[in-house]
Formats: sequence, C-alpha cells, structure tokens
Amino acid sequence: MDERELIPHLFRTEYSKITAVLCRLFGFEQIETAEDIASDTFLSASELWGLKGLPEHPVAWLYTVAKNKAKNYLKHQAVFQQKITPQLKHQPTGTDIPEIDLSPQNIHDSQLQMIFAICHPAITAEAQIGLALRILCGFGINEIADAFLTNRETIAKRLQRAKDKLRTADVALIFPPPSEIDKRLETVLKTLYLLFNEGYYSSSHDNTLRKELCFEAMRLTKLLLDNPATNQPAVNALLALMSFHASRFDARIDNAGEIVLYADQDPNLWNHALIQQGEHFLNIASEGDKLSRYHLEAGIAWWHTIKADTKEKWECILQLYNHLLQLEYSPMAALNRTYALSKANGKEEAIAAAEKLALDHLHLYQLLMGELYQELSPAKARAHFEKALQLAASAADKKIIEARLRGCTD
Repeated sequence: MDERELIPHLFRTEYSKITAVLCRLFGFEQIETAEDIASDTFLSASELWGLKGLPEHPVAWLYTVAKNKAKNYLKHQAVFQQKITPQLKHQPTGTDIPEIDLSPQNIHDSQLQMIFAICHPAITAEAQIGLALRILCGFGINEIADAFLTNRETIAKRLQRAKDKLRTADVALIFPPPSEIDKRLETVLKTLYLLFNEGYYSSSHDNTLRKELCFEAMRLTKLLLDNPATNQPAVNALLALMSFHASRFDARIDNAGEIVLYADQDPNLWNHALIQQGEHFLNIASEGDKLSRYHLEAGIAWWHTIKADTKEKWECILQLYNHLLQLEYSPMAALNRTYALSKANGKEEAIAAAEKLALDHLHLYQLLMGELYQELSPAKARAHFEKALQLAASAADKKIIEARLRGCTD
C-alpha cells in the first residue's frame, strides 16, 4: 500500500484517536484546536511521505508529529498559561509541558469520554450523528454531506452550531458519574443506533461510505463494552443487532450496485462469522432483568438470518414486533410489522392493518401496499407502485419500484 492509499486509511483510523486525546488534554472548548492539529499532522504526512517515502512505522510517526505539534501549540498559545500551567503546579513532573499520552489505554479512555460528550442532550440527534462522524469516525465534511444528502456548507454550519452549544453547556470530557451513567448511556445508544441506520438505510450512492458508517458504529459500541460501567445488557443487544444486520451486507447489494430485497437475497453471501458474533452478544444481553428495544430488534434481526420461510418464523417475528410497539411505538416499526403480519396471517389482514397506520405519504408504505396487492388486485398494486415512485427520493429506491412496475400485469 503506497502513501496515496495509506494516508486516507490512517486518517480514518487515527484522526479520531489523536483528536480525542488532544481534546481531553485541552478541554472541549478547544476542540477545533485538537482537530486542527490532527488534520495538520496528516497534511505533514502527505507532504513528506511523498518526497521521502513511507516511514518504517507510519502510525508511530503520526503520533510523534502530533505530539510535537501539540507541544508547540501549548508553548505559544495563551491557553497554556491560562489553563495548563495552574494544573501543572500540582503535578511533580518537573517539566513545563505535559506529556501527550497516545498510549492505547489513554486513546480508549479519551474516545469513550468523547462519545459521552458528543451524545449530550444539549444538541439534536442529527447534530450528534454529524459530530460522531467527524470527530469519532474521521469522516470529512464532504463525506458527511453525502451521508445526509446535503451540501458541505450546511454540514459545516451544523457542526459548528453543535460545538458552540456544547461549549455553552460547559460539557466536560469526563466519564459520567455512576448516578448519571444509565441516563446518559441511553442517549449514547440512541446516537450509535441512528449512526448505524444512517449507513444501513442511507440514500447515498456511496456504498463504501455506507458500510464504513455501520462498522464505525459497531467499533464505538465495542468501546462501551470494554468498560465495566457501560458493559450493560442493552449495549450487548445493540451490538448483536448491528452484527445481524451487517452480516447481510454483501447480499443486499448486487454486482451492479443495486439493492437486493430480503426475499431475493442469496444466503450464501451472508457473513456467518458476524451472525455468530451477534448470537454471542445476544446471549450476553439476555442476562439481567431489563428488556430494551435493542433486545427486541436484535431478536427480529436474528430471525432474518434464518432463510427458511416458515410460519413459525414469521409468527415469532410478529410477536417481537408486537412487544416492540408496546415498549416504544414507531411508525416504521409498525409498517415493518405489517409485512410480518402478511407472512404470518395473510395479506388481507395485513392490508387492513396497514390502512390504519395513515402512512400513505411514505413511499415505503406505498411500496408495501403494492406488494400486498400484487396477487389480490394487480390494478391496485400498480396504483400503489406508481404512487411510491412519485414519493421516492433516491435513485436506488426508484429502481426497485420501477422493477416492480415492470412485473406488475393487469
């Protein structure tokens, strides 16, 4: 791998680590400084590696350069005199410059603290996802704009507003005390869940970005499991859910890059190692007496790793959806339940249930209704598919609907 390939790869894996460690040292109010130093480190790499060749240990080189840049910043900026020096009076280090600790443990702790800082109720869920992509996952502004189907200016302003709000709220990079863990963890899990979904159900055409979003969400969830205070059943359930969904990645996209619906997927393309990983974490999640939405959704996702189209399978999925809707109602969960209902109890009952949802403004509702009516009334099926095509926003969704329209005969 030459520097043209290596630098983008290392930016994805190391940028967030450097940023989190430096932000932990400087304080969240100096987060832009931490980001600038991390970015400048990679700029130095791109300039020097192309001239002198790759260093023997690229990651160690990046850490050394980042440390030196951070120390130079501390020497020449007022923040050193105003904030760092008073703290050093209580540290018998014998030096004016604090150690820039990029050890694996400090990186882990810094990233975990950053997760809780970003997932703060002072900012919206959309802003939390954006900051997570930028600071914790190392995504560029253009990539985040692609993920949200908007432009870089909008994303830059959104991220800046989010940072300003966190500064105003005086958010500190510390691990929450035991009394706050459960409440704060709930927000963190929701953000990681939404981050994963942004990748799994994204309308972006960049399939690599979509996969990396999911795997970054899984990586961050694993960080929570490494800490005893956050290694809780709901966290294990969420990672199980992500693992089951990620196991079908290769089967969801065909060679032309188009989406393959569940019923048409080749189970030989499913990743059985990820399925086993999901089962492992789901078993751990069963310990304890708290049942979360992630437990139920992981159960539904597990049944979807069973290809057999049996009545037992769909009845179990239907019951899990029933429980999920009682625990936490969601229009999309209700719509997904309708499909399970059609498989378990028949299409007529499913149609009657779907009509009560009042979701005709969604293309997914119109698409599902078209599927349910295909055998019962081809004319009604066509009408629903045409409506779905009008409502669909992404090219990928439109291709699926157009294929259904071609196969729909009156």
